[in-house]
Amino acid sequence: LTFEVTATWNGARASRLTLPHGLVHTPVFMPVGTQGTIKGLTSEQIKSCGCRLILSNTYHLGNRPGGEVVDEMGGIHNFMRWDGNLLTDSGGFQMVSLLKLARITEEGVLFQSPVNGSEMLLTPERSMEIQNQIGSDIMMALDDVCPSTSQDMKRFEEATYRTLRWIDRCIKAHKKPHVQNLYGIVQGGLDPKLREISLREMIKRDLPGYAIGGLAGGEDKALFWRVVKQCCDHLPQNKPRYLMGVGYTLDLVVCSALGCDQFDCVFPARTARFGTAMTKQGLVKLKKREYKGDQTLLDPSTHVGRSYTRGYLHEIATREATGSILL
Repeated sequence: LTFEVTATWNGARASRLTLPHGLVHTPVFMPVGTQGTIKGLTSEQIKSCGCRLILSNTYHLGNRPGGEVVDEMGGIHNFMRWDGNLLTDSGGFQMVSLLKLARITEEGVLFQSPVNGSEMLLTPERSMEIQNQIGSDIMMALDDVCPSTSQDMKRFEEATYRTLRWIDRCIKAHKKPHVQNLYGIVQGGLDPKLREISLREMIKRDLPGYAIGGLAGGEDKALFWRVVKQCCDHLPQNKPRYLMGVGYTLDLVVCSALGCDQFDCVFPARTARFGTAMTKQGLVKLKKREYKGDQTLLDPSTHVGRSYTRGYLHEIATREATGSILL
């Protein structure tokens, strides 16, 4: 990994992030292909949109088809016919999204599969093993994630210090540091002191890049942005900064201005599957009856938007696979 800041304006910055599968200009939004696919789009279509860095998930790929299978098929790039860069989440977020199916201990996280009920113990070592098998360009360390809206300060403190213990286990277990770049994740909830501790200790590990985790979970925007600013003010200037799970337009603008370089979220693809288009004029909820028979083009600034009417998209949104692909 090489990282070169090419321009700055107050806290905001533009940069060139060079990874094993090519150059990425930042700030960059990374579409989420949890299971090795961005729902509704082929790898070729994603590339045609200009994307050069996407995301997949260690927990879900580890469950199906399994890291060993992906490895045997030549790694994730060959598996999904993707010649761009790819980042794998460690599985830490599933501690929040699948909380009812997870039990967290010092050893790791014991998940119950939502597919067949089988148990999967995800430890820092196992997360690294699966990500090494997947062959992602950027790997995320397994972190202990506590929901940002929790009122349990002892749990936040536990998660912060456990994440620091786990990063050392991840570093030790990582078998391919020469071709796969391991990012550490700053935790600490909304507490400035815990964030300061996490920042200080993560920076000591001198990792290729750093992520800001544990946010975008429904907390107050002002508190959320305050934490992002604190982290960006203290993280190294010569390393990429990844704000995890953030994809709403306002947050992308504000957090880019604060100094973040990378973002990811399921929001664009999921919103399209629910029949809502993202346009220059804002969100258009095409399922509404008011768009029946509407001959207005969706958005003349895009290829799809100037090719299809709102009335047509109203008829196929959520009803036909083509609807979510176009949106």
